[in-house]
Amino acid sequence: MPKLKTNKSAAKRFRATKNGKFKRSRAFGRHLLTGKSPKRRRAFRHPGMVSESDEKRVRAMLPYA
Repeated sequence: MPKLKTNKSAAKRFRATKNGKFKRSRAFGRHLLTGKSPKRRRAFRHPGMVSESDEKRVRAMLPYA
């Protein structure tokens, strides 16, 4: 069985949790923040979780995570 390659762009975006799920950063939090509410801006600081429908794809890109 050959070694599997990790998708490096995915490795920079996702981290595996202890339970085998994946953390991700939230989108739309880099610039143009003046038009967004403070509550919404605070939420960008905290990581989100990859949805169940996308988890299979992320797992394929990160075989050793």
